Amino acid sequence: MTRQTKSTAVEDALKLLAEAGLDGMAGAIQVLLNEAMKLEREQFLQAKSHERTEERRGYANGFKPKTVQSRLGALSLQVPQVRDVEDGESFYPQALERGERSERALKLALAEMYVQGVSTRKVAAITEELCGRQISSATVSRVSAELDGQLEAWRKRPLGQLDYLVLDAMHEKVRHGGQVVSQATLSAIGIDPEGRRSILGCSVSLSEAEVHWREFLSSLRERGVHGLRMIVSDDHEGLKAACTAVFPGVAWQRCQVHLQRNATAYVPKVEMRKVVARELRDVFNAPSREDAERLLALMAERHRKTAPKLAEWIETAVPEGFAVFALPVAHRRRLRSTNLMESLNSQVRRRTRVAGLFPNDASLLRLVSAVLMEISEEWETGRRYLPKEND
Repeated sequence: MTRQTKSTAVEDALKLLAEAGLDGMAGAIQVLLNEAMKLEREQFLQAKSHERTEERRGYANGFKPKTVQSRLGALSLQVPQVRDVEDGESFYPQALERGERSERALKLALAEMYVQGVSTRKVAAITEELCGRQISSATVSRVSAELDGQLEAWRKRPLGQLDYLVLDAMHEKVRHGGQVVSQATLSAIGIDPEGRRSILGCSVSLSEAEVHWREFLSSLRERGVHGLRMIVSDDHEGLKAACTAVFPGVAWQRCQVHLQRNATAYVPKVEMRKVVARELRDVFNAPSREDAERLLALMAERHRKTAPKLAEWIETAVPEGFAVFALPVAHRRRLRSTNLMESLNSQVRRRTRVAGLFPNDASLLRLVSAVLMEISEEWETGRRYLPKEND
């Protein structure tokens, strides 16, 4: 079925070109883009339309019309939508640029590299295609200032009551002081009492040290974040201490997925890994905290003689993933890990990997902010991420 649809789309595009010549180019591209986005949705869902398969991750949910301005003119596209996806991961076709702000930020990143003389031949070619042949430092500065004003206003916008906060960091290569260094981009997702999610902001720093996390979290508090019930994150360096300092008394949930990955460092034999992974899943899937603590104690005792370091780690680290048991059952699955943030970071990396090496901190912050701002706007106008407790 898919092969026939794809063949029909190609035939329609060729027919437009045959009948209208170059004037039919926009229509042909429109047909092919719409078909490419459908195929990408099938790959994302791991299932074709109406196909019954155990690998299916979610369901198609129609299309959303979108007009995109291109060099060929306006393209009327049908953007595929999805629903009920595992772990709440969002979908947006790679074949389509998410929005003008992130596109401009990406162009600026490439243009800055070109102007500062640090571009490769590949970057220079992309820059010429995206931005035109004549690129001056004055042009880059003017456009940067205009876009930066919009993005800074978004990063500093007032916030309010939130139930949950999800935190994470990703790293990108940036030129700093004549050297290439790895810069940490800190970001935060908030979920309000209505169950709606939004991206609260981001910050670029040299590391994930406590002082940087504390500054970032303090800025969220100063912008009005209050009423938190729980913070979800991995065990980043300094992050837990910063959370305690800025939001004292708020429960901290250590990502269960990362805990399972961390366990392999304490397993003395490769053949034990599957057993330990299964035992940890049983602990995390327990119906209550009491049941989880009982299973955990039994697990530690089983491994105490043959793997004492593993047993010690089980008793000290794994309970940090139990805070989620205090939440309503309907909220636990999506808040027991940072999968929501991992998915978000993967979307950001689709854009940052095009630049590869950023010429400065401002360039990195600009692109990440633009992408996050557009994703957040989509979340805020979409469906609720969590059900209300009384639903």
